[in-house]
Amino acid sequence: QVQLVESGGGLVQPGGSLRLSCAASGSIFGFNYMGWYRRSPGKERELVASVSDGGMTNYADSVKGRFTISGDSAKNTVYLQMNSLKPEDTAVYFCYADIKYTLRRLWGQGTQVTVSS
Repeated sequence: QVQLVESGGGLVQPGGSLRLSCAASGSIFGFNYMGWYRRSPGKERELVASVSDGGMTNYADSVKGRFTISGDSAKNTVYLQMNSLKPEDTAVYFCYADIKYTLRRLWGQGTQVTVSS
């Protein structure tokens, strides 16, 4: 059974950095897209960043210039480098993957990112 395992969250001061990772386990044909959504109390779920199997990237306006997503298709793994973090980046970050040749979307377990002094 294919699963997504994500890690890298934690507590960081404003201006600091974190790197999230999301890796797929199990045998699959691959992914069309992988990336992260985030959710915080009182706010709607937001797509933070995504990357296609061809290397095309997409970012929310709120994180452009600060976050960088990269993918390793051979390892079915993506990374989200988060720099210049702000308190408003505080949220639970959920990795996702859209499986090739299907309409299925997999979700990671979520990892808490807290930006506070």
